Amino acid sequence: MAPRRRRCWAPLPLRVGVMVIVALAAAALPGSAASAAAGCDLFRGRWVADESYPLYDASACPFVPDVFDCRRNGRPDDGYLKFRWSPANCQLPRFDGVDLLRRWRGKTVMFVGDSLSMNQWVSLACMLHAAAPAPVRATMTSGEPVSSVRFEDYDLLLVLYHTTFLVDVVQEDIGRVLKLDSMRNASAWLGAHLLVFNTWHWWTYRGASQVWDFVQDGNNTYRDMDRLTAFSKGLSTWAHWVDANVDASRTKVFYQGISPSHYMPKQQEGEVAKAPVAGGGSCLKQTRPLQEATDAAGGGTSPSPEQGVVSGVIGGMRSPVALLDITALSQLRIDAHPSVYAGPGRDGMDCTHWCIAGLPDAWNHIMYAMLLQRG
Repeated sequence: MAPRRRRCWAPLPLRVGVMVIVALAAAALPGSAASAAAGCDLFRGRWVADESYPLYDASACPFVPDVFDCRRNGRPDDGYLKFRWSPANCQLPRFDGVDLLRRWRGKTVMFVGDSLSMNQWVSLACMLHAAAPAPVRATMTSGEPVSSVRFEDYDLLLVLYHTTFLVDVVQEDIGRVLKLDSMRNASAWLGAHLLVFNTWHWWTYRGASQVWDFVQDGNNTYRDMDRLTAFSKGLSTWAHWVDANVDASRTKVFYQGISPSHYMPKQQEGEVAKAPVAGGGSCLKQTRPLQEATDAAGGGTSPSPEQGVVSGVIGGMRSPVALLDITALSQLRIDAHPSVYAGPGRDGMDCTHWCIAGLPDAWNHIMYAMLLQRG
């Protein structure tokens, strides 16, 4: 978990309206012939108001930590819960949690990363818990670095392995060293049938929020390094490990793309937060998406440098890694953060994580569609 300071929340180590349906001539389920012909892009589309949402009631899910449970923490509005992601050229298949439980019977699904991974892990656990036939027999075990939820009737294990960088931070005589070419604990990730990796936010932190004192690249040790360069080197180490160690015939690999934050320009993650002000680029008191569609501003925004690193590293891998390219669709959802509703004793502004239920449900819905595409 991030240090409990009066700060904008770093990732933790955690309109209402009538339903609108856009009918498209080429619309089809992902993986179908019509979908392929139309060039189905699951990540380009719009947020559609849908009164049937959310997919589950967070108050009935036993796995939601306080920091993500915005309604229980006093958030008065619920419109942010009632948006469904609709791709532009195809239809997302209905999320079928029972189908997923059956497909994953006897398997292990592991999320490896920081608290944005935790966001997605909790969301998926709640989606499956809501879908499973009653009575649901599910057991949660919390620990560091490993937490898990086991669905007993399906022998399905959902695991969260907490790591902020994927590569190692090691305590040495000189201090805490971020080692860009070392992954000593990666063997713990072997054996899973689905791996979902994530890292980025902690690479940018400075000052009191920075959790390392030196960075080591090969035989050279530095006080600091360009953070994008360091991220690229660390992610390349991860990519080489996947290529060398993961059996693609047995294990599917996803990479959770860059999850955006919505702080004011001078109120970045890890820095001391000023008094909250509604609007002005902050997520405070935001109740609607910034805009409905990813292409509403003339084709959408250009990829960020960190997105370029992710796509470049994955593009150079031998292993088939699926990029869960959530950045643009998540960037629209300034309304979906906890903001000041991150739980008792948390005085900062959290414009990094996402309320549960909420946006991470769409990430998992898209991941389900991608799994159907791949068979």
